[in-house]
Amino acid sequence: MKIAPYAILAAALGCAGAQAEEIGCVTTAWKLIGANHRICVQAFDDPKVPGVACHISQAKAGGISGSLGIAEDPSRFSIACRQIGPITLPPNLPAQDVVFSEDTSLLFKETRVMRLLDRKRNTLVYLAISRKVIEGAPANSVSTVPVMPWTGR
Repeated sequence: MKIAPYAILAAALGCAGAQAEEIGCVTTAWKLIGANHRICVQAFDDPKVPGVACHISQAKAGGISGSLGIAEDPSRFSIACRQIGPITLPPNLPAQDVVFSEDTSLLFKETRVMRLLDRKRNTLVYLAISRKVIEGAPANSVSTVPVMPWTGR
């Protein structure tokens, strides 16, 4: 996968992508000591493409280490992106860009959402991946948004 150098730089500086809003969490396993294991849903708008919003669900580790914020969250997530208003593609929209990034461990692991532009099909592709700096991770989820006229109310 080829990533544009400015996307790498922006991610390294921690300034890439949108800020997520937590929608809510559901307990998946009760823990006697510390926080419960949960699945949390967050929402974010594409920062460069008005009219597109995404929801991402992620597993969050509980227990004592989860309560202290030092647990490594599992690489389990799902993404759904939809058109929520008129979409206007900026003229210089990169073919690939980071739209969201969140650390999922104290060091070296993150969930990242990349936007890919499928010009042939006039579709935006949102790919959520788990990144481990040292060894990589194959976990991923994909959602697509066709760029169409807005007829919503």
